[in-house]
Amino acid sequence: MSWVKSPEFKVGLLVVVVGSLIAFMSMQVSEDPSYLGRSKKAWFLLKNAGGLVKNSAIKTAGIPVGTIRDITLQDGQARIDITVKSDVHLTVSAVVEIRAQGILGDKHVEIFPGVPGDPPLPDGAQILNVKEKGSLDNLVGEVSEISSSLKSVSEALKESITEDGTRKHILGRIVTNVEKLTGDIAQMTGENKEKIGSIVDEVHDVTSTLSELVNDEGEDGFKKSWKKAVASLQRLDSVLKNTDEVMAKVNNGQGTIGKLINDESTVEGLNTTIEGISGMLESANRIQTGFDFHAEYLGDDVKATKTTVGIRIQPGLDRYYYLGIIDDPAGVVERESVTATTGGASTTVDQTKTFYNKTKFTLLFAKNFYDLTLRAGMIENQGGFGVDYHFFRRKLRLSTEVFDFGSTNIRVQAQYSLIHGFYILGGMNDMLDKSGAQASYLGAGIFLTNDDLKLLLSSKSPL
Repeated sequence: MSWVKSPEFKVGLLVVVVGSLIAFMSMQVSEDPSYLGRSKKAWFLLKNAGGLVKNSAIKTAGIPVGTIRDITLQDGQARIDITVKSDVHLTVSAVVEIRAQGILGDKHVEIFPGVPGDPPLPDGAQILNVKEKGSLDNLVGEVSEISSSLKSVSEALKESITEDGTRKHILGRIVTNVEKLTGDIAQMTGENKEKIGSIVDEVHDVTSTLSELVNDEGEDGFKKSWKKAVASLQRLDSVLKNTDEVMAKVNNGQGTIGKLINDESTVEGLNTTIEGISGMLESANRIQTGFDFHAEYLGDDVKATKTTVGIRIQPGLDRYYYLGIIDDPAGVVERESVTATTGGASTTVDQTKTFYNKTKFTLLFAKNFYDLTLRAGMIENQGGFGVDYHFFRRKLRLSTEVFDFGSTNIRVQAQYSLIHGFYILGGMNDMLDKSGAQASYLGAGIFLTNDDLKLLLSSKSPL
């Protein structure tokens, strides 16, 4: 182990220790995080990379977090490859901003990691959001553009105020128009000095008259009239105050009107009366009214048409009232008989019947029991009753009526509803032929409700 104590070993050991210390300190001082293997790589494109230097620092909030690894050319643009520390969490919304560093044109890269909730940026991926802040080159370019615009404005101004270029520019035309206007005014005032003096005198007279009117202290003068108007306004204010006092008393329940408005019993009675009237109007509105018209041809011996016009009032679904007027061609029947004598015995033979029109009335009360309806009252001027039964969803109705119990008139009828209120009917009248008006009949009619009548009355025929 004598070589350990030799001067050569000691010198070599010293060189190794010093070299290692220098290397360690270099890695600690260096801004490139890739030296220690703790880094992320990314890249972005710039139109102009002037002012950027390879291995220069990349900052976030003014703190170095990485370096520019390389600057190359890609598709006519500058590709900037960067390396940042691994604790800088870049996302897909990361933003790179090129900022000026001094007035000499130096630049540095400022990086913003992006929104924390966005997906992370893969290692070696491109950063798409790139912004370039104002630099000296941009400032010089903008100043150059401004100076060019100012030069164009000055040239246009110079050309517009010259005599040759006056009509070419709007500013020159304005100057020319102003010059003409001032010239016309000077000429007009010079030629009409006397008229202008007269106008001034008239204006002076008007102002003097107004002054006299305002300062007139007579009974009908402005000052007295103004005082009267002020007094009227004061009286109006007093009236309004009295009105306020009266309304306050009414609100407090004082006086007859106040008690009428604020007394709960009076209000309840009024509400009850209003509800009763409302109920009556609502009930009247629910009443269904129908108009009925039908005519039937009576055959057999009568051979004439019977006409009926009626009104049906239905206050509910289970009942209704019917009033009808009938023009009956067989209302009165007269018979002529001939007496013949055969072998000494007299025999009476009916020869002819004569029928006369008669107006009759029908007044019935009807009660509905599902498809069955019972009717009773006066039928064609005689007491009687009727039974109706409905089939096929109330389209077909079979009816039997018995009235005029002195001669027992029995009538059967079938009625079928078509569309829009139209219907057809047929049957046999005076089936027992006790009144001499037995006849089969066939006819048609129409039944319209109040809703149908409202629709017909409110509709307007097109012009």
